[in-house]
Amino acid sequence: MGISKDRLVEELNKDLELEYAAVIQYVQHAAVMTGPEYDSIIKEMVIHANEELAHAAILSEQIAFLGGLPTVNVDSIAVSSDTKTMLEQDLVAEEIAIKRYKERIAQAESLAEYGLRRVLEDILLQEEEHKRDLLTALKL
Repeated sequence: MGISKDRLVEELNKDLELEYAAVIQYVQHAAVMTGPEYDSIIKEMVIHANEELAHAAILSEQIAFLGGLPTVNVDSIAVSSDTKTMLEQDLVAEEIAIKRYKERIAQAESLAEYGLRRVLEDILLQEEEHKRDLLTALKL
């Protein structure tokens, strides 16, 4: 059985909560990370935060277009005092986002929401890039 438009909006709002959390988490992690070996990823994390904010704006527009009300709720934020742990937390968040966006793309397709599918594909590409950056920083 397919997804309803109302259910799709609910899922997009959960994605929006996760994007808000990602912005805060990246900003906080970039501010408190230490170690010269992390200089390049710290700079990249500020870029990631800005991209996550752009994702939130796009999701908000799409939710409103579909007749929903964009949430102002924020998902949980992972914190740590250890730089490597912070990177691992960010990697987990990106993996969750990638999984969710793949699901959302399929759902948009099933509802013939092709414009939504297209913008979600663009977001997915950036989330996959974030994952690669984190894997590189973690030397995985």
